[in-house]
Amino acid sequence: MKPRRQRLLAVGLTIAGIGIATALTLQAFKENMMFFVSITEVENGNYPEDRNFRVGGLVVEGSVRRKPGDLEVTFELTDLVNTLTITHDGILPDLFREGQGIIAHGRLDDQGIFIADEVLAKHDENYMPPEVAESLAEHAAAQEAVLSAEKESQ
Repeated sequence: MKPRRQRLLAVGLTIAGIGIATALTLQAFKENMMFFVSITEVENGNYPEDRNFRVGGLVVEGSVRRKPGDLEVTFELTDLVNTLTITHDGILPDLFREGQGIIAHGRLDDQGIFIADEVLAKHDENYMPPEVAESLAEHAAAQEAVLSAEKESQ
């Protein structure tokens, strides 16, 4: 084999190897990517059914229920428009409490209850996960628009 053919073969194999490595990396990212879905989108049926996703909002006051002698906890999560029942069987973060923003990772079951594998709470008083803050701001603005339209019509 001539040196020119050897170089051409080496370049071709290198390009093929880089292409295969890129395809495998992109596939791994696709499988491990977790989408954030608002509670309103979940209520409308716009969520990935075949994989886990994240949902966030405020824990509704008075909604936290625990089974005695068990780690399972059930609570309501709201985005100020809709609420979603969350069930988590495990230890909650120390900063978890009613009225605060959280993000839950998991999937929706057949009864419409979100089964959380992991619950993340804010880490200080001034922080709220960006996705949750953005979702709450959108719904609060929509509620204000409805209220102002009602006042104008009266």
